[in-house]
Amino acid sequence: MKSSAFNSQGLTSNPQATVLAVDNLLYAYSQQEPVLREISFTLNAGERVALMGPTGSGKSTLLENIIGVKQPQKGEIWINGIPVEANTLPQVRRQIGFSFQDANDQLFMPTILEDITFGPRNYGVPPAIAIDKARQLLADFGLEAYANRSAHELSGGQRRLAALAAILALEPQILILDEPTNGLDPAWRRKLARVLLNLPAQAMLIASHDLHWLGKVTQRGLVLSGGYIQIDRNIQPLLRDADTLERLGLPIDW
Repeated sequence: MKSSAFNSQGLTSNPQATVLAVDNLLYAYSQQEPVLREISFTLNAGERVALMGPTGSGKSTLLENIIGVKQPQKGEIWINGIPVEANTLPQVRRQIGFSFQDANDQLFMPTILEDITFGPRNYGVPPAIAIDKARQLLADFGLEAYANRSAHELSGGQRRLAALAAILALEPQILILDEPTNGLDPAWRRKLARVLLNLPAQAMLIASHDLHWLGKVTQRGLVLSGGYIQIDRNIQPLLRDADTLERLGLPIDW
């Protein structure tokens, strides 16, 4: 990683500051061929980027490298100029909101309100302030009537939004979402899109097979295939390039 890309505050001098930088990343599972090879890209403040690729292409593995769950054999990852390393993980993860494929993995408290306040209170936010913030998020997402219910009493779409609210309560600078529309019907997919589009200027990296939905919520697309990022371009022209998508295992009409 070229350290000159960042100033002393860990940001570029460009007004559209780089908040995530991945440089020449290589990752392989034990005794196997690399899943990720020479992965390099940046994510700027306020940018919404789609991570696309066929099943097994390594999308989730890349996200897990970014948040430090897995460690690459080669290459570097920087969050706001901070290298993602074992000793920096608490600092790095404070800046990232990560949504798992299964919202149930993030909702474990007796009530949704407690799920949303858990993170802020863990970071020392006073209970009254954490509760006020949680209730505002529930209202924003149309879930205020469910504050005192458990996740098991909510629909799949409601659980997805509640998990997102729990992430946003921590006010992350970067949102990383792994297959956020899994299991959602069209109405809930639209609701989730509206929520994301109305958020403040967090940078977003969204891995999904839902190409049409990605076209509504992201500005730029990365296509991961064969271990490499094959394409990095604006999302709308990319989605119109049916032949290229088909060649990379992403048939647009299926």
